[in-house]
Amino acid sequence: MVMEALDVLKQYWGYDSFRGIQRDIIESILNGRDTLGLMPTGGGKSICFQVPALMREGLCIVITPLISLMKDQVQQLKTRGIKAEAVYSGMMREDIVRVLDNAVFGAYKLLYISPERLSSELFLAKLERMRQVSMMVVDEAHCISQWGYDFRPSYLQIAKIRHLLPASVPVLALTATATPKVIDDIQERLGFRETNVFSMSFERKNLIYVVRETEDRAGELLHILEGVPHGSAIVYTRTRQQTVDVARFLEENGITANNYHAGLTNAEKDYRQINWSKNRIRVMVATNAFGMGIDKPDVRLVIHYNMPDSLEAYFQEAGRAGRDGKTSYAVILYNRQDIKTIQRRVPETYPEPDYVRQTYENVACFLQVGVGEALGRTFYFPIETFCRRFKQFPVQTNAALHLLNNAGYIEYHEEQEFKSALHFILRKDELYRIYENDELTDLLIQTILRTYPGVFANFVYIEETYLAHLTGMTAEQIYQRLKELHHHRIIDFIPHRQTPTISYTVARIDTDLIGLPSVVYADRKADFQQRINQMVHYVTSQDQCRSRMLLEYFGEHSDHDCGQCDVCLSRKKSSASEADSLSSAIQTITDFLSDGHPHPLSDIKRLPITSPVLDEALRRLTEEERIIQQGLNVKWSS
Repeated sequence: MVMEALDVLKQYWGYDSFRGIQRDIIESILNGRDTLGLMPTGGGKSICFQVPALMREGLCIVITPLISLMKDQVQQLKTRGIKAEAVYSGMMREDIVRVLDNAVFGAYKLLYISPERLSSELFLAKLERMRQVSMMVVDEAHCISQWGYDFRPSYLQIAKIRHLLPASVPVLALTATATPKVIDDIQERLGFRETNVFSMSFERKNLIYVVRETEDRAGELLHILEGVPHGSAIVYTRTRQQTVDVARFLEENGITANNYHAGLTNAEKDYRQINWSKNRIRVMVATNAFGMGIDKPDVRLVIHYNMPDSLEAYFQEAGRAGRDGKTSYAVILYNRQDIKTIQRRVPETYPEPDYVRQTYENVACFLQVGVGEALGRTFYFPIETFCRRFKQFPVQTNAALHLLNNAGYIEYHEEQEFKSALHFILRKDELYRIYENDELTDLLIQTILRTYPGVFANFVYIEETYLAHLTGMTAEQIYQRLKELHHHRIIDFIPHRQTPTISYTVARIDTDLIGLPSVVYADRKADFQQRINQMVHYVTSQDQCRSRMLLEYFGEHSDHDCGQCDVCLSRKKSSASEADSLSSAIQTITDFLSDGHPHPLSDIKRLPITSPVLDEALRRLTEEERIIQQGLNVKWSS
């Protein structure tokens, strides 16, 4: 079995051997055992399911929230001659149906799917018809745990999916960050038939952890980037506006940079990520929306411009540095105000239950939904307009909606992206007659017709950035020309928009009946507070090795310091300084007693030596029998 796995690895990936615990995980899943693999970022998780997927009969279903990872892995598999496809939010329904139908008829070895799609009636209907499922893979498995730092209610659907599959279908759960408590919870929620965990060490010997307290955050950031001039860098900020401001600051100071956050269109995200991946820019300044599924080997610096909310989030983001094994740095910049800011995250993320209930009431009023109505209905929800009308703060409102989501009353999507769509009203021959003298518009129309078939029959989704790439125009020029075509009734054009949505998963109930179970509110609030306390302890600690602190947090014992983090280096410097002070003190005492006469101890204590160093110097000289103490006098030993 292992030899066959090695043959597959060599045939499709060109490797001669497995790394770390890859072999153990693959052997376990091939034996039909439910398996949990704990592998730090960059540990080679995908090999652990792609190899056995090719060896087992049937279709491997891979559940992951990372759309960019899906696209990247599907493309890589196809280039290797492996049949794979993906289903995720934002795809047109006909494309989803086509992919799922092909999966039913056995056209793929791997099908990637986002957790939000699992509960759709379409997927469930197709799943029942799939001839043979070889295994189910749950990536980012910590998202299923209520104790995980990134708990996602959509992941709870996975356990239900498992019940629809034959009992013989094994589950492989993979994650890069999990505490012992989360490890147990993952296995319980996925219905593991037995405890079965394989874990790599979380120690990254090539990664140097640094914490710097500074009041000049921008200046310190520039100093660090100039001090490590080679390789790429990621700078994580807390807000979208900070990504814009910091990227602009770096550009003004001669460092190529761009920004990235969830508010950008998918096309813009892809474009900026490609520029960074191909080293056209050095620094990506981003919120935590960036980095999942990114496997760039030469990232030398990951800098957190603000304190992260948890050690789990920090460890995963920091782990994107140094994947090629070369020395790299993970740096946190902070000041005392940051500690107050991060502590405020608790009441902001978990507002009072009465506030949550009032938000539920106000939302129903805003959407004009009566008691007993709206089951299964989805509404656009312009949160800024809502907050202005009901005088609520956006941060707490957003948190309240997530709590209502987690409690099962609504389904709230904070960043639901809707692509631009268009439909030609005029016939093709009429288009040429009207625009025969407008070369740019004619070029745009020709490009659309070549790129998007069916535009005369139905609405089709388009990407302005992609059209700009094909035509040589800017995305703004494309957008303005499409608006002009719409104005002249040549096309129907619906511009791209990102609008939060709310779906009622249960019909609206009386507000007084809204309850927040402890598993949704009280327990998670306490757990969140504890994670923040751990984060504060990490950045303020000056007497513990950073690497050992992280390892112990994830349940891994370490009997040695890393010797290279800021704390370890500070200790070395302090030890060297103490040794110099002691040597100097011994020399001063030796010179004072060089006349061979006894001297009062009180005179020696008047020498320019601090008390602790003086006491240690006298102790050392006495032990070595270089001086003799007689009563209150001291003399050089002859």
